[in-house]
Amino acid sequence: MSAVVEHDKRRREILEKALDVFVEEGYSDTTFQKIADRCGITRTILYLYFKNKREVFIFSIKLFTEVLESRLREVADDAQLSAVKKLERLMELIIGESSGQKKLLTVICDYLMYLARTGGDPYQRLRRRTIRVRHILSGVLIHGQKQGELAKLPVKVVIDMLYSMLEATVFRATILSRTESSDLLAAAKLFIGRLGVCRALEREE
Repeated sequence: MSAVVEHDKRRREILEKALDVFVEEGYSDTTFQKIADRCGITRTILYLYFKNKREVFIFSIKLFTEVLESRLREVADDAQLSAVKKLERLMELIIGESSGQKKLLTVICDYLMYLARTGGDPYQRLRRRTIRVRHILSGVLIHGQKQGELAKLPVKVVIDMLYSMLEATVFRATILSRTESSDLLAAAKLFIGRLGVCRALEREE
């Protein structure tokens, strides 16, 4: 195995274990030493892979979101599904995964609050981390509109509406400690269904 491949493999292993530390300890209480201890390495070796705790955290979250994005793309690329069904399944995945990751989402919120306290911009940071999810939703919506399956409403407005349901899911899980999200999913499906219905009405006119 080449040195580069071995380095990438070790880096990924560190990220997977580090994410557990962040979830258990919270962002503020996690230290470089705790991450090194969990990985069974020294701080010196850890510095060979990452500059600081923040970089470890960012890449840990990226590793987690890549898995979700892969599942979302599978749905978006399924030629057997209508645009409405694709959007419904995408929201099922997004809301369902968010509801089941209370501890992880709490750590992310902790990190965003830390950013705000230290002069960072949590909104822009979060937007950059979720831009691919927005692109997947937008792609399905635009394709559905071109195919005449969905009403030709402003794409940004529709995506912001769907995204707001994700934000509501996160708020419930982290602040209200509620993981039940069936009502939010039902609202998302109702909204998506109306996009198809509106298109049907446009045809009749």
